[in-house]
Amino acid sequence: TFIPGKDAALEDSIARFQQKLLDLGFHIEEASWLNPVPNVWSVHIRDKECALCFTNGKGATKKAALASALGEYFERLSTNYFFADFWLGETVANGPFVHYPNEKWFPLTENDDVPEGLLDARLRAFYDPENELTGSQLIDLQSGNEERGVCGLPFTRQSDNQTVYIPMNIIGNLYVSNGMSAGNTRNEARVQGLSEVFERYVKNRIIAESISLPEIPAEVMARYPAVMESIATLEAEGFPIFAYDGSLGGKYPVICVVLFNPANGTCFASFGAHPDFGVALERTVTELLQGRGLKDLDVFTPPTFDDEEVAEHTNLETHFIDSSGLISWDLFKQDADYPFTDWSFSGTTEEEFATLMAIFAAEDKEVYIADYEHLGVYACRIIVPGMSDIYPAEDLWLANNNMGSHLRETLLSLPGSAWNKEDYLNLIEQLDEEGFDDFTRVRELLGLATGADNGWYTLRVGELKAMLALAGGDLEQALIWTEWTMEFNSSVFSPARANYYRCLQTLLLLSQEDARQPLQYLNAFIKMYGAEAVEAASAALSGEAAFYGLPAVDHDLQAFPAHQSLLKAYDKLQRAKAAYWSK
Repeated sequence: TFIPGKDAALEDSIARFQQKLLDLGFHIEEASWLNPVPNVWSVHIRDKECALCFTNGKGATKKAALASALGEYFERLSTNYFFADFWLGETVANGPFVHYPNEKWFPLTENDDVPEGLLDARLRAFYDPENELTGSQLIDLQSGNEERGVCGLPFTRQSDNQTVYIPMNIIGNLYVSNGMSAGNTRNEARVQGLSEVFERYVKNRIIAESISLPEIPAEVMARYPAVMESIATLEAEGFPIFAYDGSLGGKYPVICVVLFNPANGTCFASFGAHPDFGVALERTVTELLQGRGLKDLDVFTPPTFDDEEVAEHTNLETHFIDSSGLISWDLFKQDADYPFTDWSFSGTTEEEFATLMAIFAAEDKEVYIADYEHLGVYACRIIVPGMSDIYPAEDLWLANNNMGSHLRETLLSLPGSAWNKEDYLNLIEQLDEEGFDDFTRVRELLGLATGADNGWYTLRVGELKAMLALAGGDLEQALIWTEWTMEFNSSVFSPARANYYRCLQTLLLLSQEDARQPLQYLNAFIKMYGAEAVEAASAALSGEAAFYGLPAVDHDLQAFPAHQSLLKAYDKLQRAKAAYWSK
């Protein structure tokens, strides 16, 4: 079965991808399938041994969806994306290579400038126009290895085929998964990656600028009966659909489809891109329902007239994450800002790559591509500064994923620690001074996969402050942060943890009552909260065991089986990379 835009039959792609995964030692299972309307399939696949490695696929048929999920799996393995949010431990950080054998390390300098040899002049001007960036801000989260310096990955600058080293830190912080692709051939994958860059860029422009789009005329839609059937089924279920030309006057290969949910007054916009109009349209409709049944279409937001709120970066980030951000009513205006264009950029995948690259050249945008073939499937990561960035460059200062790395050892050593009381209180001050958001999850700050079965999983900076205040004997501050924790974090607590905090709050309130005798209430407390919680809360109150539910963690992170399974998966990749690059 051949489908447009692909350079191999679906059956061949599936068989090849599945065999390669087995050869590499990955055991993948199809965890769930969805087929909510005709010609729209999606599948969730994952690693049996490491649940953090998973992808979703979508397509008009079951086979197309599975090929899509497997392709995305290779894309995320090849680019190391499954490991983008995690610290890989001392062994990897000091190994022969951390990310790829062709990486280059740039030692930090005396004055902490960005080391010479990283980036090109254009990229430096884009990321750091004021020349304020430091080398230590560019240490990668995965290694956290300041002794080694800044890790740069080689990308090919497409205008002149020169190699440019881009810090892994910048790639991970600003581009996340945008512009990554895997495919049957180099051109097929690159076309897919470039299309994704256009899709996200044009989507952001349409949303942020409240652009009114032209509807696709009925006679054009009639060319695509399978898509029409999917849309008709959705409309029969009570979800009106708009199909728009998102090409902005024939400039970009983008389609937009919007679903209305009159039952709760909300809407959801899906975008898709591909040089072939029909492929882009099908993609947009399958994306609309990827991983969603019809009963899952009630989680979106109502359209708004507040253009400022719609244009805010946080709204665009929400759209990138799960498409649940705000949309302007202006998108649906009767008079569109652009005429409908019956566009086509299609040809062979080689021609399509050249066509898409010409659009970037016309906009004076430089394209940087890293090719990855070490897993036997072609994959790439494409970066187009000023177009494919998901987060703004200022996040390198404001929200760098390495911000908490220097605290990792300290925070992991807290359970079972016996510091002086003021040292615990000083740590609260340090967290404040360094500007950490109270809502930040500590595991994300430290790059840890903790698993969901312990207190580290739900621990936020605010809750940590409650524990530190208890350990430091400042009960007034402990009460403030305990009540913060109950207000903002209890929804994700296990019943036992929520009960512990209710008990702790009661004991803290009682500690302020000088005239009352604590022992008088012990029996009632035990009946209300249970002896175990009363004992744990009393131990926290006295400061002898303030870190409730946090197991002690060693350097190798053996306390976290989830992190161990992640490292085992990474080790399989490291072996494949070493073998490929040593040829």
